[in-house]
Amino acid sequence: MFLTPFELMNFTKLSIVIPAYNEGKTIHLILDKIKSAQLVNNIEKEIIIVNDCSKDNTIEAIHKYCSENPDMPIKLKNHEVNKGKGAALHTGINEATGDYLIIQDADLEYDPREYNILVQPVLDGYADVVYGSRFMGGNPHRILFFWHSIGNGLLTFLSNMFTNLNLTDMETCYKLFKTDLIQKIHLQENRFGFEPEVTAKIARIPNIRIYEVGISYYGRTYEEGKKIGWKDGFRAIYCILKYNLINKKLYK
Repeated sequence: MFLTPFELMNFTKLSIVIPAYNEGKTIHLILDKIKSAQLVNNIEKEIIIVNDCSKDNTIEAIHKYCSENPDMPIKLKNHEVNKGKGAALHTGINEATGDYLIIQDADLEYDPREYNILVQPVLDGYADVVYGSRFMGGNPHRILFFWHSIGNGLLTFLSNMFTNLNLTDMETCYKLFKTDLIQKIHLQENRFGFEPEVTAKIARIPNIRIYEVGISYYGRTYEEGKKIGWKDGFRAIYCILKYNLINKKLYK
């Protein structure tokens, strides 16, 4: 599974997959941050936004941004009906043409300036998949909800029990994958079950090398637009059990 020197030299493009639902107020801000993020080794960026049938002005905001920033390599895909974050990610992953891809939420909770932190283990020849952990390292973390952090910890613990990984943050948004690897995976979850499903399936790939790096986290409150609730936690538990014990289909 180790990358050859030729493959490392040909890591020239990073696809950034952004699922967007009702993010009209902030989508331009995260795009500004992505635009200003300078990637190591002059790696170019491909931005794929999947608008999941937003009910606000998200689509208009994206079109306005594209017209004002014609130098930005933005590819926009639209869902005619709302399908969920997972479905938006499936669409974005299938559209990716970069050597690697990273998942980026449309809000401002994660900092694109830290892409290089996730890219580095790949460039060093160690990693095939890199998770960005909100619970390790010395980077800034906004202090928010006690029970939310306990829930994240329990879900990660339960996931680790079945995958035999020792992740600290299975539910993190920042996940970096080799594009042709993740495009082969049979992904089914249309909503917030994406995280435990993809983790369960990635863990089953023979000789896969998964790394974890510390990242910052600027969390939002529910009043500021956070969308994950307690029902999503129960769905995550269901998905951990389903994709580790019952539905083990790995590839398409």
